[in-house]
Amino acid sequence: MLVKTFHDNATATFTHVVVDESTKKCAVIDSVLDYDHFSGSVKTDSADAVIAYIKEHDLTNEWILESHIHADHITASSYLKTHIGGQTAMGKGIKEVLAIWVPMFSNQEDTPITGEQFDQLLDEGDTITIGNITLTAWLTPGHTPACASYYCAENQAIFVGDTMFAPHLGTARCDFPGGSAADLFKTVQRFYTLPDETQVYLCHDYPDDGEAAIAVVSIADEKAHNIQIKPDTVFAEYVKKREARDATLAVPKLLFPSIQTNMRLGDFGVKSENGLQYIKIPVNAL
Repeated sequence: MLVKTFHDNATATFTHVVVDESTKKCAVIDSVLDYDHFSGSVKTDSADAVIAYIKEHDLTNEWILESHIHADHITASSYLKTHIGGQTAMGKGIKEVLAIWVPMFSNQEDTPITGEQFDQLLDEGDTITIGNITLTAWLTPGHTPACASYYCAENQAIFVGDTMFAPHLGTARCDFPGGSAADLFKTVQRFYTLPDETQVYLCHDYPDDGEAAIAVVSIADEKAHNIQIKPDTVFAEYVKKREARDATLAVPKLLFPSIQTNMRLGDFGVKSENGLQYIKIPVNAL
């Protein structure tokens, strides 16, 4: 297994391309569409870099995976599928997220609440294959109800989305609708049952100027150095501190554009009579 990682500086997001070198099959995890919130303009530079890599290395894409419905960037899933193919998939918890957010945006017209817009909704223990590589879906809620991680036992690697960050940052926030610090505690403690040498592929890092972004760490490093949760962390203590920290955090600037668009795999929805697409911003809804 080879993992090629792309880093989007604007949203501090990692996109991982998982490659089976023996068959030249691959999958893309957590892609990015470049969206400027102030102008409403969309570019595809980040996604095009992924496409170029896949074509340059003569790879066949089989999956476009999401770890959850992101609140800080827009996915390029639909765009990627058009250009490199592959089935779209994420955890079945998306149904809970759809039940929360579709009524808020009143966009039932173009956002199926059933999750049928995804080719496959993954349950706990479901497996997908990338050539000779097998990824097993772990449902890992806490940050959101839809969070899923992808574990490769034979290569001792797990792709964890926003559940856990590099040790100096700790864990994800849990204050979005449907989030739960209690659930996230259980999720991270489950990660800690993996072998110490397991490589943890992250979805975000926020380095200081001049520092390199950290895309992958080991379970051993997390267990020893994570500033918010270690194997012996007390449940009630973690929940109290996580919820107190979340109460101080600002709403992500791309929350509304990201969630409503990502529920459609990066599609901006049906066009209005004037031929334009629009992002809805609910007023006093949070």
